[in-house]
Amino acid sequence: MTSVPSKPTTVEEIFNDFTARRAGILRALTSDVDDFYGLCDPEKDNLYLYGHPNKTWEVSLPAEEVPPELPEPVLGINFSRDGMNRKDWLSLVAVHSDCWLLSVAFFLGARLNRNERKHLFSLINDEPTVFEVLADGKPAKEKPSADSGSKSRGSTKRSNDGQAKSNPRLANKSYEEDEDEHSETLCGSCGGNYNADEFWIGCDICEKWFHGKCVKITPAKAENIKQYKCPSCSLNRGRQ
Repeated sequence: MTSVPSKPTTVEEIFNDFTARRAGILRALTSDVDDFYGLCDPEKDNLYLYGHPNKTWEVSLPAEEVPPELPEPVLGINFSRDGMNRKDWLSLVAVHSDCWLLSVAFFLGARLNRNERKHLFSLINDEPTVFEVLADGKPAKEKPSADSGSKSRGSTKRSNDGQAKSNPRLANKSYEEDEDEHSETLCGSCGGNYNADEFWIGCDICEKWFHGKCVKITPAKAENIKQYKCPSCSLNRGRQ
């Protein structure tokens, strides 16, 4: 008697399920696109694109049981295949697939607490969407696993007068509305890209961001800094 695999329950398990299903859908819409296109015959019944947790994909009919075990992808993708430009049709399928992947992830994570849901969304949001991968024409990059965000990082918040304030905080409190605000930020010291897995601190004078290690500031030290001035700003102030 074979055992039925248990459903993902932790943030890491759900994120890994998400990335595996996403990988299967990406294969269908990129490397296996000719096979996928051929299976979506408009003469057939309602079909959908399903990504499996083993990184495979399937074009299938809706599940017979009601309600289904998991949220189902959008039906009828085959009906519009021949009425649209191929690229536009694939993009439409990609957008619907992105919606489905999110719905499955948060269906599985229905019992997560608030911070865990924020963590899950942050991990998912760090991945390019299926639509973005198709639009860029580039393969998706490898991302850190779900448990890699255990380090500290810095962030900023605005006071009433609009001045940027240094606000170091631990990773499990860092998934706020501005989570992707610094996704294109470069370190003012080494020029490296922003990485949420590393501690960063923002200068309250020039508003540039720095790796904590580049300016020799640790998360513990940052907790006691009311207004942080980077080495350049400190030097300039000293000359005045």
